[in-house]
Amino acid sequence: MRLLATSVLASVALSACALKGDVRRVEEEVQQLRAEMARADSARADFLDFTFQQIIALQRQILDSLDAQDRRLALFRGTVRSDMTEVQTQLMQIQELSGQSQARLAEMQRRLNVRELQPTPVGAVAGDSTAGARPAGATGADEMYQTAIAQLDRGSPRTARTVFRMLLDQYPTHRLAADAQFHIGASWEGVDPDSAAAAYAKVVADHGESARAPTALYRLGLIAEQKGDLEGALVYYERVVNGYPRSDAAELAREKLNRNR
Repeated sequence: MRLLATSVLASVALSACALKGDVRRVEEEVQQLRAEMARADSARADFLDFTFQQIIALQRQILDSLDAQDRRLALFRGTVRSDMTEVQTQLMQIQELSGQSQARLAEMQRRLNVRELQPTPVGAVAGDSTAGARPAGATGADEMYQTAIAQLDRGSPRTARTVFRMLLDQYPTHRLAADAQFHIGASWEGVDPDSAAAAYAKVVADHGESARAPTALYRLGLIAEQKGDLEGALVYYERVVNGYPRSDAAELAREKLNRNR
C-alpha cells in the first residue's frame, strides 16, 4: 500500500514537471512567433515607407515635368503670338501696297477707257502725242464714227458694228479706221470673246502704228488669260512691253507679267 502511494506521488510529480516544460515551450514558441511577427511588421513598414518615398519622388518628377512643359508652352505661345503679330503687320503692308497698286491700275484702265471713246488724232502712233491736220472730205467718216459711238452708248452694239464696218469699207485708210476696228472688238467683249480677239488682232495687223495697237494687244492678253491660256496671254503682254514700251497699256502689261512670273 505504501508502495502504491509512492508510485502515485512519483507519477504526479513527473506529470507536473512535464506540464511545466510544455508551458515553457509554448511560451518560447509564442515569444518566437511574436518576434517573427515584429520582424515581419518592421519589414512591411520599411517596404511601405520605401514605396511611399518612391511614389513621392515620382510625383515630384511628374510635377517638375509639368512645370517644364508649362514653361515651354508659355514660351511657344509667346513666340507664336509674336509671329502672328509680325504676320499681321506684313499682311497689312501687303494690303496697303496692293491697294495702292490696284488704285494705280484702275487709274490707268480709266485713262485707257477714256481714250477708247475718243478718236485717234491724225498721224498719231503708239506713244506719239502729235496730230496732223484733218484731211479734206473727212466729214463723212467722222459722222459715221460718231453715229457708231452713239449706238454703242445706247446699248446697240450690233448697229454700231454695222456702221463701223461701213466706215472701214468706205474709208480703209482713214485716221479713224484703227478706232473703228478697235471698237468692233470692244463691242464683242463679254458676248463673243473669239470675235473680239479676231477684231483686236486685225487692229494690230492693219494698224500696228496706231495708238490703238498696244491696247488691242493688251486686250488679246486679257482674253487669252480668261480662257485659261496664261502662256499665250504672257506672249501678248510681252509684245506690248517690247513693242510699245511708252504706252499706258505697257504699264498694265508689266504688272501682269510681274504678277504671273
